[in-house]
Amino acid sequence: DLEQNQEGNLVPTYQNSQVLRAVPYDVPQIGFQNDVVNNLRLWDVEIPEDQETLYPSLESRRAIQDITAILYPDDSTLEGKQLRLIQEYFMTSAGLQTIIKHYLKQGTPLEDIYKKVSVHINDTHPAVAPAEFMRLLVDDYGLEWDQAWKATVNTMSYTNHTIMSEALEKWDAELFKKVLPRVYQIILEIDNRFVAELGKAGYDADVVNNTRIVKDDQIHMANLAIIGGHSVNGVAKLHTELLKEDTLKSFYKLYPEKFNNKTNGIVTRRWTQIAAPELSSAIDQFIGNGWRTDIHELEGLSTYLDDQEALGTFYQVKKDAKERLANYIKETTGFQVSTDAIFDVQVKRLHAYKRQLLNVLHIIKLYLDLKDNPDKDMVPRVFIFGAKAAPGYHFAKSVIKIINELASLINNDEGLEGKLHVFFLENYNVSLAELIIPAADVSEQISLASKEASGTSNMKFMMTGAITLATLDGANIEIKDEVGDDNIVIFGMDKDAVYNHYRLNDYHSRDLYDNDPLIHRVIDSFVNGTIPNIQSEGMEIYEALIQHNDEYFLLEDFHSYIEAQEKIDRLYRNKAEWAQITLKNIAKSHKFTADDTIVQYAKEIWELKK
Repeated sequence: DLEQNQEGNLVPTYQNSQVLRAVPYDVPQIGFQNDVVNNLRLWDVEIPEDQETLYPSLESRRAIQDITAILYPDDSTLEGKQLRLIQEYFMTSAGLQTIIKHYLKQGTPLEDIYKKVSVHINDTHPAVAPAEFMRLLVDDYGLEWDQAWKATVNTMSYTNHTIMSEALEKWDAELFKKVLPRVYQIILEIDNRFVAELGKAGYDADVVNNTRIVKDDQIHMANLAIIGGHSVNGVAKLHTELLKEDTLKSFYKLYPEKFNNKTNGIVTRRWTQIAAPELSSAIDQFIGNGWRTDIHELEGLSTYLDDQEALGTFYQVKKDAKERLANYIKETTGFQVSTDAIFDVQVKRLHAYKRQLLNVLHIIKLYLDLKDNPDKDMVPRVFIFGAKAAPGYHFAKSVIKIINELASLINNDEGLEGKLHVFFLENYNVSLAELIIPAADVSEQISLASKEASGTSNMKFMMTGAITLATLDGANIEIKDEVGDDNIVIFGMDKDAVYNHYRLNDYHSRDLYDNDPLIHRVIDSFVNGTIPNIQSEGMEIYEALIQHNDEYFLLEDFHSYIEAQEKIDRLYRNKAEWAQITLKNIAKSHKFTADDTIVQYAKEIWELKK
C-alpha cells in the first residue's frame, strides 16, 4: 500500500513481506601478467535470525537455499517460474543495493550516480534492474521520480543476446505482482508514462503496442531494459542489423541513437595458452611470444602460409590434440578412433535453431551409403557432439537420445570398418571443451541463417585451427570476411532467402519429403526401425520435420550441406592445402578477442576513461 508521510510524499508500506539476507562472496579475478586484480561478487542467501521461525520445515528452508543453488531452474512449471523470478530479482537487487551504498561513500549527490556508475544488463535475466533501481532511488533514498528516472536511464545499458522474440523473457503479470508487488507498481508507472509520452509525440498504436512493457497480461523484460537504459547492442554485425529491421524495429524507430553493435569475442588466453599449450609453443617458435599479451601479433603467422616446416609443425600439433581426445574417448566410451580420421565437431547448447539435427541427417546418410556400399571412398569421420539442454526442453532431450542410439548403432557395426564413429560426450562443460576444441578438424556452425546471434565456439575453433563449415549466420559472416571465401566452407540459404520464405509462406517440407528419394529415405529411418530404441523420439522428430513443416528448413539446406561435407572430404585429402587453410584461420582469428570487445563496451557504452 502507498501512504503519505510527514513530507506529504507517497511511501510504500509492506504487509507480510519476506525478508532475506544476501551475503556477498568475493572471488578475486587475477589479470594476466598485468598487476590487475578485479573482483567477482557472488551472492548466497541466508534467512535473517528474526525470521527463522517462518521456516519451520526442511522443505521451506530448502526453497530459500534454491534461490542461489540452482542455475537456470526448470521453468516449465509455475513453481519453477516463480523460483526463477525470485532468483533474478534477488541477485539484481543485492547488486544494485551494494552499488548505491558504495557510490554514496564518495559523498557525491545520488542523482549524479550515472556520472560514476554503469550498470550493464546482460540478456533479459537481470532486466528488472531499471525498475528495482527506481524503487531504491525513490522509496529508499527519497529522490523525485523525474530525477531518479534520468539517473536510471543514464546508468543502465542492455545487451540483447537473441534474435528470436519468443526467447525474450516475459513474466505473467499476476505472478510478478504476487512476488514483487512494489516493483510491479513501479513498472506500471514506467509503462504509463512511456505510453503517454508516445501518444503526445504522435506515434501510432502499432509502435506503442510493439514497445510498451505491460501488455496481454505479461511484462516484457527486454522492453523494460531498452526503455530504462541508454544503449542497446547486438553481438554480431548481422544480429544487430536484424534487431533494427526485425525484432526491435519499433524501438529502432523511437531510439535509433541507442542502438550499436559489439561483436562477441573470446578469452584468447583460455582458448590458446590454457586449452592448447602445444599450439601456443608452436606459435612461439615461429613468431615469438609477444602474441601472448597482444593477440593481434598472430597476424605474423600469415607469412608462413607457404612454409613447409611451419605447415608440418601445425599439422602435427593438431594431430597430438586429436590423440589426447582419442584417448579420452577410449577411456569414457571404450571405442578406439584413428587420428587420421576427420574429427568433425558440434559443441553448443542443444536447440532446434542450431540444427544439431541437420548434422544427424547427414550422419544417417553416410551410414546408409556405407551399408549400401562398404567400399565407399571416404575419409573416415569421427562425429563429436557436446551439449547442454534446457531442463524443460523436450525436443532437445529427444535429439540427444537419438544421437546416442545412432552412435551405439554405428560404433558397434564392424561392417563399417572404422569409417564412421559418432560420440555424444556427456556432461559438456568448459573443461571438456578445452579438450575437444583444439582437437577439431571441422567446426560445425550450421544454424539456420538469421537465428544465431553471434556464436563464440566458432571463434574458439578458428583460433585452434579448425575449418569452419557454416551458414551465413551470426559471426560466421565476420569469420568469412577475415579468412576469405577459400578458407571457410559456406552452405545453405542466407538470411534473405529465409525471410523470403517467411514473407511468401511458400515452404512445404512434405513436398521435399515426397519428391526427393534421399530425403525420404533418411527421414524414414527415424520411424522404420533403422535406429533402435527411438520409437517415440523418432516419431517426434518425424512429425517436427513433416507434419509441422520443418520450422528451421533443414530439408531445404540438406543437399547444400551434403555438398559442403563432400568438399571437406576432398580438401582433407590434400594435406598441404588443409594445413594452409587451418594456419590462415589461426592467423586471422585475432579479430575475435574479448579484450577488444570489452574496450569497445568501455569506450562507447560505459564511457570509461583509461
